[in-house]
Amino acid sequence: MIEHRLPCLNSQGFHSLHYTDWGDPANPRVVICVHGLTRNCRDFDALATALQNDLRVVSVSIAGRGLSDWLPNKEDYSYAQYSIDMTALIARVTANGATDISWVGTSMGGMLGMILAARPNTPINRLVLNDVGTVIPKASMARIGTYVGKSPRFKTYEEIERYVRTVSAPFGPLTDVQWQHLTRSNSRQYEDGNWGMNYDPGIALPFAKALKNDIVLWAAYDAVRCPTLLLRGADSDLLLRDTALEMTKRGPKPKLIEFAGVGHAPALMADDQITAVRDFLLDV
Repeated sequence: MIEHRLPCLNSQGFHSLHYTDWGDPANPRVVICVHGLTRNCRDFDALATALQNDLRVVSVSIAGRGLSDWLPNKEDYSYAQYSIDMTALIARVTANGATDISWVGTSMGGMLGMILAARPNTPINRLVLNDVGTVIPKASMARIGTYVGKSPRFKTYEEIERYVRTVSAPFGPLTDVQWQHLTRSNSRQYEDGNWGMNYDPGIALPFAKALKNDIVLWAAYDAVRCPTLLLRGADSDLLLRDTALEMTKRGPKPKLIEFAGVGHAPALMADDQITAVRDFLLDV
């Protein structure tokens, strides 16, 4: 794994995105992985490890998350800004010779992938939507809103790990090692010794404005033409089963794979989840 920075432009100036790069940098087949609302690029370490011998895997932390810069204007935490940033990332990886771009997006990352894959002349050739679809119920957003932007502080690492296990319990059964990885890569220790999450609480400001109604993305989805795989936690409250089934009948008509005992969202760390993504991307 190699770590890089990417300069991008926002309404107030430049910001820098952090991303990890796995596999042969000369491989023309590239997978771009994008995380959920409060997550970051290190969520995809297990998937990237499994794919790197066959594909180049680029996993990015969206602005305000992980080691990427926080945006001075919190209104810039929008899909318009994220689309501009991801266009810059695609330009960078294609400059290195990539000719075949796949996209793996969890939740917010899947919504962003759907938006970009729907555009005319899109460079995205394959799309994996991980527990996100065309209708995002306001009830699920309200649940997420109970912790997004709260910026709690914890005196010890053990306390923040318990917090991460609680708010991320819908990820499903994970090993202690996996929970520790998710905690370490999604938290930070402050100078006073306390621990907190490593995302800008300001991302909650635009998010809160979307809580009043369901988010409906059928228009973008129906414009997607590339092969698509739809993953769903069988207990998900964000991608409802009826929505997922309807998605298999229209637009790119993806194959639907559900994972028992998992809510929102599959962490893509379990063997069966990784295999599903790998087989799709490698056309097995």
